Amino acid sequence: MGAEPGVVLVTTDLTVGGMTCAACVTRVEKKLGKLDGVTATVNLATGMARVSHPAGISPDELVATVEKAGYTAALPEPPMKQEPADGDGDGDGDESEGARQERHRLVVTALLALPVLVLSMAPGLQFRNWQWLCFALAAPVAVWGAWPFHVRAVRGLRHSAATMDTLVSLGVVASFAWSSYALFLGGAGDPGMRMPFTFVPTASDGVAHIYLEAAVGVPLFVLAGRFLEARARHGTGEALRSLARLTAKEVPVREDDGSERLIPIEELRAAQVFAVRPGERVATDGQVTEGSSAVDLSLVTGESEPVEVGPGSPVVGGAVNAGGLLLVRATAVGADTQLARITRLVTEAQAGKARAQRLADSVAGVFVPVVLALAVTALGFWLGAGADPQAAITACVAVLVVACPCALGLATPTALMAATGRGAQLGVLVTGPQALEGLQHLDAVVLDKTGTLTTGHMTVTRVTAVLEGLGSDAVLRLAGAVEQGSEHPLGRAVCAYARRESGEQRLPDVSEFSALPGRGVRGRVEGRLVEVLAPDEDLPAVLVDALTASESAARTPVVVRVDGAVEALIEVGDVVRPGSYRAVDRLRRLGIRPVLATGDREAPARAVAQALGIEEVHARCTPEGKAALVRELREQGYRVAVVGDGVNDAAALAGADLGIAMGSGTDVAIGAADVTLVRGDIEALVDAVLLARRTLGTIRTNLVWAFGYNVVTVPLAMVGLLNPMLAAAAMSASSVLVVANSLRLRAWQPSSIPVRRYA
Repeated sequence: MGAEPGVVLVTTDLTVGGMTCAACVTRVEKKLGKLDGVTATVNLATGMARVSHPAGISPDELVATVEKAGYTAALPEPPMKQEPADGDGDGDGDESEGARQERHRLVVTALLALPVLVLSMAPGLQFRNWQWLCFALAAPVAVWGAWPFHVRAVRGLRHSAATMDTLVSLGVVASFAWSSYALFLGGAGDPGMRMPFTFVPTASDGVAHIYLEAAVGVPLFVLAGRFLEARARHGTGEALRSLARLTAKEVPVREDDGSERLIPIEELRAAQVFAVRPGERVATDGQVTEGSSAVDLSLVTGESEPVEVGPGSPVVGGAVNAGGLLLVRATAVGADTQLARITRLVTEAQAGKARAQRLADSVAGVFVPVVLALAVTALGFWLGAGADPQAAITACVAVLVVACPCALGLATPTALMAATGRGAQLGVLVTGPQALEGLQHLDAVVLDKTGTLTTGHMTVTRVTAVLEGLGSDAVLRLAGAVEQGSEHPLGRAVCAYARRESGEQRLPDVSEFSALPGRGVRGRVEGRLVEVLAPDEDLPAVLVDALTASESAARTPVVVRVDGAVEALIEVGDVVRPGSYRAVDRLRRLGIRPVLATGDREAPARAVAQALGIEEVHARCTPEGKAALVRELREQGYRVAVVGDGVNDAAALAGADLGIAMGSGTDVAIGAADVTLVRGDIEALVDAVLLARRTLGTIRTNLVWAFGYNVVTVPLAMVGLLNPMLAAAAMSASSVLVVANSLRLRAWQPSSIPVRRYA
């Protein structure tokens, strides 16, 4: 129901439990929608409901409404306060107690059900009293194995609701009850009884048939389908849990007398001063009051180069202190921090629902009641026509069994699992179906720079030595030696490059080392005074030219002086990945528009874009700005994919039609993405897009088959041309066909696209 004009609406998120199918989603949305002015969107994959309601309706009323519908509901914990591991697992392979129980139920059900299926459908294997062995094996499956379906069916009955669980429960109960009657009262318990496998019901020979294979096959296949689906959906909330892990749990607060005390992050208040030691994360947004250091912002803002900070400099929560001790005055805490804003953006983006999912929800809302009505209609028709009661009951049970949604349950997860396995071999990980529907006409890709198109690591790109000097090799060796005493990332890059180029495992020792804050370092190496400093105006002409070229290419230059004489200019920067050239060109040839969006400065962003031939560039792009750019492109009619590797990319990844994360990036980016390039190779991007498109096509084929199967088999069951045994076999065959179609993805090869060679 829509809200009246002038009514203030608020949005509340609820965690909904007990939903198992799209029909459950439809029921929860309808129940909430009956409240005056309330609209709700429920996401089955995340188990979250986003409810828009008037301020006069309290969250407790919303929870009570969901519970009256037969489900559980609760207000979720703030993401930043959640423990790293919750009911969904911690992302490191752990599984919840509920998941272990469901796996145990599936294994036991399979062990009991398989002998029943083989004996029932292979008359040549039937021995004396075989039916009683099958009955003993089927009883625990029909009761304990199918118990979750029975419980949810009864719960739905109490609330006048029917779901897929209702079909499963009725099919199992009807098959097992009729088989029990046949064994004990219908003559099927005779020790020498044999039951032939027939495709249509046969005339009654005075002995009632048993359908234990339907009683065990239905719960087995549905449990297997839901287990695979749960595996495919595992990790849906990993993005938010990773954000929670990124924040500090405790913070050392500096008192007025200079002492420190450790307090929980929740107790930190604005204006309090806290310490950040080398290697630690900044606890919250703040301003440096004492100390100087280099701060690595790449995880939060996308800046490739560490930022020098000192008294008065702002710092962002989640950034890593790469240098000395800092004292920081908190300027924002809790929900006001940049990290919290990113969390909210990810939460809002994940609350949406794909168009195909809405269609499936609508179909499921009428599918179950229609099947129940058809089963009752078949029973009444045959009894009214004077048919044998066994034939009438057989037709009714066949309708219930043949309509059980095994193929529907397997259609999506099996395709995802097959694609994931094949993708891993190609360096691509497909993690979810939600955004894949947007790939059919994908025509824009928003690319992050740092760690995506570039390596994300500082390295020496060029060394320019003065004429008639010591030479680049000797200067690099001395510079690398003096930088051994530096903690600055630029110094580490110079040191690592010098060691690698010289082939020496150990560079010369440095003495009298000193760091010059904001300028560089100096020290004595092999009796010579070596200084590695920021450039000044007193440079030879050859180095002036190199300095100009370095600044235009957005690299960081440092000057090396030996005994006071300028010897060389070393350029340090974040270099473009070799595969980025090919990847961008192949995207363009696929008709996809590349857009560069980065939190880095204008100069390095333009330099990378020019090198790759990308025309549209957005530099100094905040996390909110990236998410807004994605929304703007989508509003213009583009189907947008986002590629990134940092926390600042998480909201844009989650809000795009397709999110693609670099495997070398942060857990937050990977958790928010639909596809991950697991080998960290940007060339896998095109393979990711093509594989995702193929996966979506396979899922659609599976769904068409699953629905088409019901359209054909349900009428056959109603007119008596399918007995429950054949119905169970047809149901099994439909599942096998869906799985076989999905397994074709394991042999999928990306199509060859000619690539323009770059200089």
